[in-house]
Amino acid sequence: MGRNKFSQHEIDIIGMLLRKKNAGTRFQQKAIRHQLRVNFEFNISDFNEQGKAFGEEELHAAIKRGAIQILDDATIASMKEKRARDRARDEAAKEQEALANGATDWKEAMREWEEWEQNNEGA
Repeated sequence: MGRNKFSQHEIDIIGMLLRKKNAGTRFQQKAIRHQLRVNFEFNISDFNEQGKAFGEEELHAAIKRGAIQILDDATIASMKEKRARDRARDEAAKEQEALANGATDWKEAMREWEEWEQNNEGA
């Protein structure tokens, strides 16, 4: 599940991308869906009816029915910062759990490799 709260500026860009998606080739549509997921955490499947195309008209319908909320830029920025912190915390916890279960510490291995390379240059 992606986000359901966006700024008006983000909604404007998402609407423009949805127009391009519906007018594009299959490859262009795939690239635009990826851009929506990565840049905006916007998943069409969170808001559309199964099997129906999702365009700008459906975006505005989702806003009208309350599935998508429009908030001010400062609130959205704050939410993005919190999500980034949460993601970093979760990633660190996952990494610690993996290390506790015997996984290789790739950061330490990379440091050792770089140190070895420096010591063996020109040898």
